[in-house]
Amino acid sequence: MPSGKIGVNYGLLGNNLPSAGQSIESLRAMKAGSVKLYDANPEILRLLAGTDIRVSIMVPNYEIINLATNQTSANKWVEDNVLAYHPETMIRTILVGNEVLSYCSDEGKRIWNHLVPAMRRIKISLRAQDIRNIKVGTPLAMDVLQTAFPPSTGTFRPDISTTVMVPLLKFLNSTKSFFFIDAYPYFPWSENPININLDYALFQSNIKYTDPGSGLVYTNLLDQMLDSLVFAMTKLGFHSIRLSIAETGWPNAGDIGETGASIYNAATYNRNLVTKMTSRPLIGTPARPGLFIPAFIFSLYDENQKTGTGTERHWGLLYPNGTSIYQIDLTGKRASSDYEPLPATHNDMPYEGKSWCVAAPDVNLTELERALTFACSQGNGTCEALTPGKECYEPLSVIWHASFAFSSYWAKFRSQGANCYFDGLAVQTTSDPSRGLCQFPSVTI
Repeated sequence: MPSGKIGVNYGLLGNNLPSAGQSIESLRAMKAGSVKLYDANPEILRLLAGTDIRVSIMVPNYEIINLATNQTSANKWVEDNVLAYHPETMIRTILVGNEVLSYCSDEGKRIWNHLVPAMRRIKISLRAQDIRNIKVGTPLAMDVLQTAFPPSTGTFRPDISTTVMVPLLKFLNSTKSFFFIDAYPYFPWSENPININLDYALFQSNIKYTDPGSGLVYTNLLDQMLDSLVFAMTKLGFHSIRLSIAETGWPNAGDIGETGASIYNAATYNRNLVTKMTSRPLIGTPARPGLFIPAFIFSLYDENQKTGTGTERHWGLLYPNGTSIYQIDLTGKRASSDYEPLPATHNDMPYEGKSWCVAAPDVNLTELERALTFACSQGNGTCEALTPGKECYEPLSVIWHASFAFSSYWAKFRSQGANCYFDGLAVQTTSDPSRGLCQFPSVTI
């Protein structure tokens, strides 16, 4: 990645996203230095040919075992997904898998042991083609660490430390590749917003934290997270593997109760990130001062088909119609005073109160009816009050019945991971939708 330019993650988990051509024009207009894909999408790779955007492509998790055990498969993968586009398309990184070590099922753990062998085979394929300018790595989440605070105590989890991390670090070290990390200060801050200062997470605090083990002084949460990885690598004998931030960002919206997810905070975080990463002289981190750290913001678009809580669908720099959610200059040259004012944020402190889940406005009634049927089919008396003659049966409308069913389903199954989304057909509200004898179940946040 050229110094001075930030990259952007381009995900496709939306059913309302602009075309690949429009998306690449947006990346060029925002002066993205690089783009990271979650596959090796042929249309996108063809359209990136001839641009000055550096490209990171990805081997899906489900292909790792096959590539690890079969050099012919690895050669074919490189032929189909690299040679078909290189060098016209500036592929500079192949990422093998995505947060592989976060999957702890038996099937997930099978992939762990094949991760580094798959990376080695991809590298062998590249060398056989005399391609020397493509790095091979794998993006990991912060949960690879057993301890992360203070940074000097950073240690990898015992279940992966010797079996996976040592071979991985040996590979990265010998190939001069990067340790790719998905690092989101939003998550530790939002889990503990009372004790972690928001401005410290947003790069704009005057707080200084001194690590008692190292004596290093920290002024922001991201540096702490990155240096915990530096110390963890050092403990295994690897002192000089460089870091690259494969994903970072801040959600621009979320569910009620998802503290601090706002346009104001997202713009503040990402603008300040760009300023830090493009600064000259280079800043680095307290444990690695003066080093350039390549970084990719997550993500290009809000993606409405991502599952989970509301924030999952609201990390974008752009709305699905291609317009900016907030202004940002990825080159770091625009002064903060040159931006238009941002909307005020009202959720920086945890919300305490009741919340209901109701049908979203202007949705397709056929789809709503299907979601209503699903919610009522889950048992546990979810829709008992909607049966004829019961207190919530009337008014006899799909919207009314769906709203009750969504609230009831969410209240009954939230503890088991249920959320208020229903493929975009539901929204949360703090206004009690109950009428007369019909009392909607609520969730206390």
